[in-house]
Amino acid sequence: MDSLLRLGYSKPLGLGDIPLLDADDAAAEACRKFLCEWHRRRRESNKTSNLVLRVLAECHKKELLLTALYTLLRTLSFAASPVMLYCFVSYSNRQEQERDLGTRAALVAGLLAMKLVESLSQRHWFFGSRRLGMRMRSALMAAVFEKQLRLSSEGRGRHSSGEIANYIAVDAYRLGEFPYWLHLAWSMPVQLVLAIALLFWIVGAGALPALAPMAICGVLNVPFARMLQQYQWRFMQAQDERQRATAEVLHSMKIVKLQSWEDKFRATVQRLRDAEVRWLGETQLKKAYGSALYWVSPTVISAVVLAGTAAVQSAPLDASVVFTVLATMRVVSEPMRMLPEVMSVMIQVKVSLDRIGKFLIEDEFQDDAVDRTPASDKSLDMHNGVFSWEPSKGTATLKDINITATRGQKIAVCGPVGAGKSSLLCATLGEIPRMSGSVAVSGSVAYVSQTSWIQSGTVRDNILFGKPMRSSEYERALKCCALDKDMENFPHGDLTEIGQRGLNMSGGQKQRIQLARAVYNDADVYLLDDPFSAVDAHTAATLFNDCVMAALEDKTVILVTHQVEFLSKVDRILVMEKGEITQEGTYEELLQFGTAFEQLVNAHQDSKTTLDSNVSKEGAMIQYQQPILPQQGSDAEISTGNLPSVQLTQEEERELGGAGLKTYKDYVSVSKGWFLLVLIILTQCVFVALQYLATYWLAATIQSRRFSVGIVVGVYAVMTTTSCLFAYVRSLVAAHFGLKASREFFSGFMDSVFKAPMLFFDSTPTGRIMTRVCVHINTTFSVILIYADVTADLQSEFAHR
Repeated sequence: MDSLLRLGYSKPLGLGDIPLLDADDAAAEACRKFLCEWHRRRRESNKTSNLVLRVLAECHKKELLLTALYTLLRTLSFAASPVMLYCFVSYSNRQEQERDLGTRAALVAGLLAMKLVESLSQRHWFFGSRRLGMRMRSALMAAVFEKQLRLSSEGRGRHSSGEIANYIAVDAYRLGEFPYWLHLAWSMPVQLVLAIALLFWIVGAGALPALAPMAICGVLNVPFARMLQQYQWRFMQAQDERQRATAEVLHSMKIVKLQSWEDKFRATVQRLRDAEVRWLGETQLKKAYGSALYWVSPTVISAVVLAGTAAVQSAPLDASVVFTVLATMRVVSEPMRMLPEVMSVMIQVKVSLDRIGKFLIEDEFQDDAVDRTPASDKSLDMHNGVFSWEPSKGTATLKDINITATRGQKIAVCGPVGAGKSSLLCATLGEIPRMSGSVAVSGSVAYVSQTSWIQSGTVRDNILFGKPMRSSEYERALKCCALDKDMENFPHGDLTEIGQRGLNMSGGQKQRIQLARAVYNDADVYLLDDPFSAVDAHTAATLFNDCVMAALEDKTVILVTHQVEFLSKVDRILVMEKGEITQEGTYEELLQFGTAFEQLVNAHQDSKTTLDSNVSKEGAMIQYQQPILPQQGSDAEISTGNLPSVQLTQEEERELGGAGLKTYKDYVSVSKGWFLLVLIILTQCVFVALQYLATYWLAATIQSRRFSVGIVVGVYAVMTTTSCLFAYVRSLVAAHFGLKASREFFSGFMDSVFKAPMLFFDSTPTGRIMTRVCVHINTTFSVILIYADVTADLQSEFAHR
């Protein structure tokens, strides 16, 4: 750690400078433990209430018990400090001849040892809780990510990508803070009970009246907690709606800009944000009430204790009693201050636990939907299969499906749009729920979707897809997918970077890259969903002959296609209509006996003839208007060989060093909150001054005979209560200031996003933008306010001392 600090002092740290995590802190290990326990409990019981909490507690019970021990040690030492102070002050008030050096040294050493134990145990509690929280957060983030990969079709409909991003960015983060607040939740009541017992030990029956304001404060916290829970739940729902809409707009930004719909969708997102800010504001205003309750509570309690002690004369109001009572009020004030905040956090954690738990128990792809066996001569056997994308509604998508395919067989699937051809491939993969029947697949499976799926990275990375490089197979995949000429035209060959969503590739290039990926995978069964739809007729013929029929000669291929010219070369044809296989046989058999198939072939040929005629006419017009571009690619792509190479996906900007005053100035300027900031500072200064003056007044006059005890306690109560009003005003103004800043930052951010050119979205990952919207916008309000409150509380504690 010392070497890392020295390195960080000499230069900005990068990822390569950070040492590796311990095995127990790694996300993979944390997720493995969590999922093992999760699946065990799911098998043993159907009870899902608080299941995430119970699993986390079981996985980390040792760490929880250890941090609980440190928390208890800190609570006991903190509560014992007033006792040591009482002994020290009482001994100091004795006559000089009654005091000896050894006792005084022992008292000082005891007080020092008590504070040392308090400090060390608190540090270990904080560190252990934060480390445990990190493990919990890593486990939940990984579990949510893994779950969304296995989510069923109905589950995907109930949880949008924006909501899933929220589970990771917001809910998992809150549960990462959970261990710290969990120990606060039980240690604060213990600390409060110890403080009450200490008050009775110091002043006797004079502490009895103090139970009434304590009970009143506890009762007032109940409706506050319920209200806060309701507002928090509505805020999270509004946030999910806004995140879902933002994600949809960002993913469809090209269509939005082409149609000039920026203003419409900007207004939609802003309306959802306004609803979210409304509930956020209600939550923060109620927290301001909780802050005022915290500061009022110890003030009223201390005044009642001193007045009660004077009334019943249960103890002399000398310096030792007064200072010990005030010190005990610090022990009381922490639970009174933290309990509303603890309730707020625990409510948020409960909401997050419910949300993540509800997501993790969603239906997944059926593991037994497909019976997977080692490669054999019989590659596929589907018997009386009935499948549905929405099994809860009982509506079948595919009915009475019977298919048998042997090794090396080529089967074509054709039919009108919406007949269920793509669903048939999904049923073979096990992605569509099976209602009845059986599906058996032998060997490995490669799937080429109708919509190209391309990663941000190089062409080589997209084809290899994590597998080791085998030059001969790699060159074979490039050649049979007609990519060899494209590699010559790319500025860096197969090391050319592909931008997000394949922005610098044509539709045909993206389709051939994912086809080459499947070929390089060397699977046993190939499911090809209309792979020729994005290429011209010449390239389609090349792909069919060189790839499907030659490179995959000994593989089982199920080909969904609309190109009827290839049907005569396959072994068998399946004709689908309305989710059923209506005809099956060879090309000649279907032409001879299948009237529907003959109509389908004739319809495709007629449409193709019409399309070719229109293309020829449009091509002549284009030829007349502009020079012909050189056709160097395999499907008429423009060569980019002479263009300068650029990094398509830009690196994320990161600030180095401290934030600096300019950052805070910009924060206040953007929110136009200079007046509110000045008001916050003034109210905080008045609050601290009154707190200090009240403590000084009590210490200076409690033993003076110039004022009665009633006047002394009354002035003290008035000054501290007035200071609490200023604390309440400060919290209200700070909440308004934070809301205004968050609103302005979000509005400015979304204005910049909607006004940005399309090049920005092509070079910036959508996830990076969503992180700004999910996490960083939340930071401009919640996190800044939290640390502002902590700073104000530390200043107030300093004034007390």
